[in-house]
This record gives sequence, structure tokens and C-alpha cells, in this order.
Amino acid sequence: MYSLAALLHHARMNCADLPVPRIVLDTNVCLDLFVFREPRCAHLLAALRRGAVQAVTREDCRAEWRAVLRYPRLPVDDALRPSIEAAFDALTRLLPPGELAASDDARLPRCADPDDQKFLQLALAARASWLLSKDKALLKLDRRTRNAGLFRIQSPQHWVGVEG
Repeated sequence: MYSLAALLHHARMNCADLPVPRIVLDTNVCLDLFVFREPRCAHLLAALRRGAVQAVTREDCRAEWRAVLRYPRLPVDDALRPSIEAAFDALTRLLPPGELAASDDARLPRCADPDDQKFLQLALAARASWLLSKDKALLKLDRRTRNAGLFRIQSPQHWVGVEG
């Protein structure tokens, strides 16, 4: 007969051996998380903070994020921008090119917005479980990426992550 403490220890050890699922966040989701602090994304932010998922990016996606933070219509000034960038960097892992799997882009559907194709490519190369987006052109591709056995594309509000 096992004690409750022994069972919990065994469960923790088995969970520790599992890789943390990767997630790709498009730029608008990052704005909701780090600039607007959108309450409907609180569950996503909590999952990132507790390490239930690992947000990943690559240099071109991170560069887009940093460029968007300079858009004049955003409530981000030079004093606030470094803390927003630091929050993003603290919760999002920049993957070096050598850590990204060689991807067969032929398996990916083409996004109607060519600027968003890089997020699909990143999700595939990073072996992400989810791509979170609010972009309708990306969201329309969810069934195709799922049916191909690649990853899910969901809005952050509908994402249930590792709990659901």
C-alpha cells in the first residue's frame, strides 16, 4: 500500500519528465498580455507564469513585436517600453536558429496575410502545441493544421491549454 505522500511524489516525478508544451503568441496577443492587460487573457498569463506552457519566439517575430511597440497610436512611451519588453522577454523564450527543427513548409497552409506566415512557420519549427492569435486569417487555418497533426490555432480567450 502506498502513502499519499509517495503517490504525490511519484506523480510529480512523472510530470517533471514531460516536456512543457510550447506555445506561439502572435503580436496582437502579446499586446493584450503585456500592454493592455486584457482580463480575458488572464488564464494565459497565469499559465505562462507558472510554467504550464512555454511561449517561444524567433528573431523576426520578436523584431515585429518591438517595432509594434513604437506605433504612435499605442499607449506606450519611451519610459514604459523597456518594462513591457522585459515582461515579454521574461515569459517568452527566444529560440536560436539551431534549436528550431528543419521545417517542411509544404505541410503548412498559406495564410491570406503573408506577414502572419512567420507565426505558422515558427509554430511548426518549434514543435508548438498551439498558435494563439486573434487574426481571422490565421484562425481560419486551425482545422487544416490540426488535421495535418501539427498544432492548434486558437484565440487566447478560447484557449484552455493544458488544463482542458
